[in-house]
Parts: sequence; C-alpha cells; structure tokens
Amino acid sequence: MTLLDELSGYEFEEKTVRIFEKLGYENVRQLPRTGDKGRDVVMEDGDGTVVVECKHTETFGRPVVQKLHSAVETYEADGSTRGMVVTTGRFTSPAQEYAEKVGIELTDGRDLREIGDEIGMDMYNGRIEVLCDRCFEADDPAVTVRDAFRGIENFPASLADEPDTALTLHPVVAVETETDAVFETGVGVVHRVHDSDTVYLDAGRRGGDTLPSEVEALVSRDLGADTTVEIDDGFEDPFDEVNVQRFEGTEEDYVDPVVERRRDEHATTVRYTGDNNVTYTKDCVPDGSDVDVVDLTPVYLPRVRANVDARGYDYPYEWYETTTAKEVTEDGVHRCVQCGGSDAETYTFCENCGSINCPSHTKTERVEGEPVCTGCAVTERFALSKKYFYDETNLESFRDEYAGMPAHEKAMENKPLVGAAAVALVLVVLFAVQML
Repeated sequence: MTLLDELSGYEFEEKTVRIFEKLGYENVRQLPRTGDKGRDVVMEDGDGTVVVECKHTETFGRPVVQKLHSAVETYEADGSTRGMVVTTGRFTSPAQEYAEKVGIELTDGRDLREIGDEIGMDMYNGRIEVLCDRCFEADDPAVTVRDAFRGIENFPASLADEPDTALTLHPVVAVETETDAVFETGVGVVHRVHDSDTVYLDAGRRGGDTLPSEVEALVSRDLGADTTVEIDDGFEDPFDEVNVQRFEGTEEDYVDPVVERRRDEHATTVRYTGDNNVTYTKDCVPDGSDVDVVDLTPVYLPRVRANVDARGYDYPYEWYETTTAKEVTEDGVHRCVQCGGSDAETYTFCENCGSINCPSHTKTERVEGEPVCTGCAVTERFALSKKYFYDETNLESFRDEYAGMPAHEKAMENKPLVGAAAVALVLVVLFAVQML
C-alpha cells in the first residue's frame, strides 16, 4: 500500500499541491473547501491557468469530469484556462472519452506513481527528496592511479595500467544563509548580528553530516566557480562500476539543522549598562526567522575507489574529486606492507613478491643486486653479515660462489666489520709506536 492510499481527501489535495510545485507550476494553491464548485487546486504555467479537481477514489466517472468542465468554463482568470483531474484511482472509459472531447487532462494513480519517481517523491513515506542532475567532472581514474604509483621506486608502470575502478556520485548540498538579528533593551540596541555563511553537508543521510574540512574546501572552491557538468552516460566509460547515491533528505531535512547551527553559532551573552548605571547581562540568541536561507544547491561529488592487484597484493587508492582538484581519503600505495608505516620519504616495490615497502624493510638482493623485501627474502649470514636472496636457488648459487672466494673477498662480504677491524689495527699500531 502506498502513501496515497492512506491519505484523506484533504490530505491528498495538499499532496497534489506539493507535487505540482515540484513539477514547476507557479502559484500553486489549495482553494477553500466551502463552495469550491469542483475547483480544489489552482495554478499557473506558461500557457495560462490550470484548474485541478482532486479525487481520492478508486473509480472516477464521467459526471466528475463534466463538473470540472463547468468549473473551468466559469472560472475568472486572466488569459486561457484549462482543466485537469487528478485521482489516486482510475478513470472509467466514459470519463476518458468525455475528457478527450472537452480537453480535460486526466492523471490517474499510475501516472502519479510515475510522477513520484520523476520528482523524487517516495510514495511510501510521503517525502519529497532533493533531486540533482549536476556533478563535478571526474577524470580518467587510470591517470590518477598511474600518478600515485609513479613515486614508487622499482614499480613496473604496466602493473597500474588497468586498475579496478568504481565511481560513486556522492550527494552534497550547499546551504547558503544570511543571519540578521538585532537585540534591544530599554537603553537601545545592545547587540547586532549580520553575517553570511555557506554550510556544506554530506547529504547521504537525512539531516546531513558536515563534510571533512579538506573535502569542504574542495567543494566550496569549485562549486562557487560553477564548474559542474550534467550527469550523462559518459560517466560510465572509464569506470568498471558506477553508483549514484540518493539524497536521503528533503530540503527541510538539510535546512532545519543548518538554521539551528547558525543560531547556536551566534548565541552570546552581552553586558551593558542601564540608565541607572547598573550593569546587566542579556542572552542574545537569534530566532529561526532571523536566519534566512538564501539558497540550497545540490551537487554530486565524485568519489573514486581504485585497486591495483600486483602479484597478489591489493593496493587501494580512494579520492574525492572536483573538476579541478582531488582529495585523497585512502592511500594504500604509500604504505609499507611489512610494518604499515605511511610516513617514509620513499617506498620501493619488491619485484620478487609484489609488495611495497619502506626503506627499513627493503634490502638489496645479493645475487641480482635488485631490491627485495624482508618479508619474502631468504636469508643467511656470510662473514657474519646477513644477506638477502630472492629464493633458495639464488642462495645456493651464492654459497657455491662464496666457497670459491679468496679469504680477503669473503671478508669483504662484511664491509663494516672489515672497516672496524682496520680502524682497530691502526689504533693498536699507534699505541705500540707510542710505547716504544
């Protein structure tokens, strides 16, 4: 059962007014119930005046259409006048035939449900949600991903050529307000408020949440520059998946909390001196009527999530994007697989296993001379120095090589130890010379 089925006749008329306002009709008004003569709602559009009869019935017959036709003929208005019948039910065949003959437009329950989908009205809970067809433009995500991996040492660029990508068009509303309030006492004006502000809300839930400051800065800069584009099928081309989130609230759901927020922000207590030279205090809190909502602008903010699979390791990268800038919210690229650290100056890709690592967990493979991580490397000590190898094969190869080395070459596998020994030897010699 939909909301329409549960409404009383008068409630249905109120709902009809809201529907036609959302459809763009002007001066939509509900007429008094006494002596309406078949006219329940009157409104204007570019072609003149429209007189609407609302019937909350299962079946709508010819007599009601005839009644409205007479009401249209006798209605006094500037310009042309036409009639429309709106019902939650259906029209009989005679009603449809007569309406076509006299030029009365018919809208039945099925039409209303289609209109509800068009204007964002949830017929199950009666809410008219914010509709939006504008969004910031999103770049090809592969370009952003390649740029992210460009700073990773030893990373093969080809591995980032085809990331898995998902685009979510995230609902955001910008609520612009002006607050004007004057607070007076017997001595005159003691406090004034005159301020303008725009609040940016995450509109993914009713009431909205304040956007993170970095994302808010991103939106405010580009929304003010009018850099949005119309949503079309082209968004799907560079992405594997595209999701459009609904604006879960009505305009009121977003506006009311903002008004309360502005009232709270400007609430203050002032001190003033009366005519009797006594100091008083006054709590000054703007009324809701002091906060004027100048504009509410909905827009979709692209949130892109990409993932690169490099030999079994997943590297997620997520960002919000406007037409001119991006704000990264998750960086799984510049993070060490071994320790999870994300504050290193450099990161290196391990060709052996596919991991990205910080300098502390990156070593040089003894046989190949290439980077290898401490997580996958096979290790063994030679001349008391720990050596790192891709695998057992390379380790065995170096064992054979090491066995055939002269003693001085073996010693050089531990250069710090050789250096320390040399320093110690020099000190011993110097000491011996001094003792002579």
